[in-house]
Amino acid sequence: MDIGGLETVVANSAYISARASFDGSSNAAANRDKKYRAKLKLPHITQCEDLKDQLDLEFDSICCQQPIGKRLFQEYLETVPQYKPASKLWKDIEEYDTAEDKDRVQKASKIISRYMESDAKQFCSFLQGSTISKVKEEHQMAKDDLFVESLEGTLAFLRDLPFTNYLETMYLKRFLQWKWLEAQPIGEDWFLDFRILGKGGFGEVSATQMRATGKLYACKKLSKKRLKKRKGYEGAMVEKRILARVHSRFIVSLAYAFQTKTDLCLVMTIMNGGDLRYHIYNVDENNPGFEELRACFYTAQIICGMEHLHQKRIIYRDLKPENVLLDNDGNVRISDLGLAVELKDDQTKIKGYAGTPGFMAPELLKGEEYDYSVDYFTLGVTLYEMVAAKGPFRTRGEKVENKEVKKRILNDPVVYTEKFSEEAKAFCEGLLAKEVENRLGLKNGNCDELRAHPFFNSINWRKLEAGILPPPFVPDSKTVYAKDIQDVGAFSTVKGVTLEDNDKEFFDEFASGNISIPWQEEMIETGVFGELNVWGEGGKLPNDLRRESILEPPPKSGVCAVS
Repeated sequence: MDIGGLETVVANSAYISARASFDGSSNAAANRDKKYRAKLKLPHITQCEDLKDQLDLEFDSICCQQPIGKRLFQEYLETVPQYKPASKLWKDIEEYDTAEDKDRVQKASKIISRYMESDAKQFCSFLQGSTISKVKEEHQMAKDDLFVESLEGTLAFLRDLPFTNYLETMYLKRFLQWKWLEAQPIGEDWFLDFRILGKGGFGEVSATQMRATGKLYACKKLSKKRLKKRKGYEGAMVEKRILARVHSRFIVSLAYAFQTKTDLCLVMTIMNGGDLRYHIYNVDENNPGFEELRACFYTAQIICGMEHLHQKRIIYRDLKPENVLLDNDGNVRISDLGLAVELKDDQTKIKGYAGTPGFMAPELLKGEEYDYSVDYFTLGVTLYEMVAAKGPFRTRGEKVENKEVKKRILNDPVVYTEKFSEEAKAFCEGLLAKEVENRLGLKNGNCDELRAHPFFNSINWRKLEAGILPPPFVPDSKTVYAKDIQDVGAFSTVKGVTLEDNDKEFFDEFASGNISIPWQEEMIETGVFGELNVWGEGGKLPNDLRRESILEPPPKSGVCAVS
């Protein structure tokens, strides 16, 4: 074995070992760095109570969107008898929404008997009679929207007096402590890098581990000098800002943004299963491409991710198989938003040449204004490649100039092989329509038209969107789905670039530290929240939430000192 091959074997072994420790094969807590875990410590309330005047303390923000905020609000509700039924109903409706089909009627019946019968111990009198009647009439059908009105009524009740009272409790003070901890600076020393997984336009992507929690991530490194030389600052900031804005199980999440002496670093969801391009061509080289059901599953998940982006007025512009990544379980997420663009509130279209040759929509190639439709064209190209194991406008490995590819996209009809069913062909044709008005895509702010297409007859969209629909392929936990390290290729040294004060200002703005929702999810998922969220004896105020405790001497240890 040559040195390069040995390097890959050693790097893979370390990476797989770390991955197993967090994925449940061994004790994840044992994989933490004790020194850094000790730094995750809640402050005394006197250090953070001024945050109450600085934070957005709106109900939806702190009680629904932020995971730790939601946990603490629900903990508070459980301590107040008149609010407890609403809290339990909220949780039970969420459980119903993610339940298996066979269990939904039974769960619906339990919700009715517990909260919607006037003689029930936990009867929720705040629910309107018409809402309760509708649920009782329709619960045997176990529809997806059965409890939509009930949940709306529950949250309306909770955002009134219960929320007003919550703002004066120790639970809100505890939330301020967590927000203080969340805002603390973080740098490269908090992360342990494993093997390189690939590279982008400005630097490497490697597997990395957050030392304090043991959680694995992917770290995308953007070379400062390469960014400056190629005028990449604006694109880097747009990608970082968009990743921090979006939160979907179908798009990689940004958890941290920091800088080193040489790089800007984006720490994101790690997708251990590799990218779709690798699976199309490298996993089974004798039989490239996917069976249609597998391609259909991935396409459905991509649609959910793109719908989320488009509803936030973001055009992706770079969908392709290598930008769609698999996680441990075989679900996919969209990645690499470096070419994405945000529409302003008064914009419906934009101009600009961006994308990958062979994937760009006709209107973009012609220099016309375009909207979200360009992303559905790229979806058509991606689906075609998943099934056919080649692009619709050029064969893999074909030496052809970009202007020829452009001509084919603008003028040539797409030819379908026998691998495409009639439904797959019709759906692909709808996505690859050269005229925007004939193309399938986002309509009336959603992708329901796409969901209803016969191509997706095998997809249970409720389960898919809840993350409980079993994927057709599960990656091997002991396989690294990435090129050998020596095949990734190295970047050349950037010469003739000097970083100045205004560059450093940009780097400081970029390196904003922890990203709120993913960071809070990590604290809960890794057990740190449970370890630190300790109350006083009998549920009383703990010392770290008592202002006066800072003036009290520490308790005597009972140990005598002998001189």
